[in-house]
Amino acid sequence: MNAKDTLFCKKTTLNCAGRLVSLQQPTVMGILNLTPDSFYAGSRLQGVEPALQQAGKMLAEGATFLDIGGYSTRPGAPEVTEQEELDRVLPVVQAVAQKYPEAVLSIDTFRARVAEAAVQKGAHVVNDVSGGTLDAAMFETVGRLGVPYILMHLRGTPQTMATHTEYPQGLLEELISFFAGRIALLRQGGVKDIILDPGFGFAKNVGQNFELLRRLNELKMLELPLLIGLSRKSMTYKTLGVGPEEALTGTIVANTVALAQGADILRVHDVKEAVHTIEIVKHIYTA
Repeated sequence: MNAKDTLFCKKTTLNCAGRLVSLQQPTVMGILNLTPDSFYAGSRLQGVEPALQQAGKMLAEGATFLDIGGYSTRPGAPEVTEQEELDRVLPVVQAVAQKYPEAVLSIDTFRARVAEAAVQKGAHVVNDVSGGTLDAAMFETVGRLGVPYILMHLRGTPQTMATHTEYPQGLLEELISFFAGRIALLRQGGVKDIILDPGFGFAKNVGQNFELLRRLNELKMLELPLLIGLSRKSMTYKTLGVGPEEALTGTIVANTVALAQGADILRVHDVKEAVHTIEIVKHIYTA
């Protein structure tokens, strides 16, 4: 099987509230960040109207998914109460679902109650940075709701993950073991559509992030779609000696490598640039 067959002719679909979303070719997830303290200041949105404007812009630029989150998971981010998270995300989920019914909405949360409330307001996908490790009710909730689930690798919490970067058995080996165990639990709970996110920057240092990117195709043995979140992360801007605001070029390069390694969804702040990246890589592998 050649690269044309494996990278841009897949047969994966997701059932999003009865709508089949194709991942036959890579697609883009735009980030709608409702926190006041995200690591990238340019992504912070306060209130419904700015979020609607950004949603419209991202959809016009080619996003398929919009990922709505109200809890910053940058290293050392402060705790946010469940009620505050609900207050941030639910009005936006409802408003975006009503104004842009064509959008596939993802709720970025590790709390089962937030996930369920967001799905009731119009979200289609649950994106859990903890892989179900921070809320024991998450897998049962997702199974009952019947929505696709993004399973991310994380150790510890957003507050402690920087101290959990030791992988005695090897980075990829431990990720594959983690995913295999969590996938089995999700299948037992009736979750049909699972997407894997290796968690760049989560309990991984800069060197480990580059190793993960270099060996990303090894995760394809799990035979599930891969979501990749590299957008303006520290592995790019620290390497370049700049800040997140100047990390777009590094993000494009990293996303290009991720696509060549089999990425199915690019989660980004900059949708147009990600769409263009996919288009160029597609022509390289399908020409």
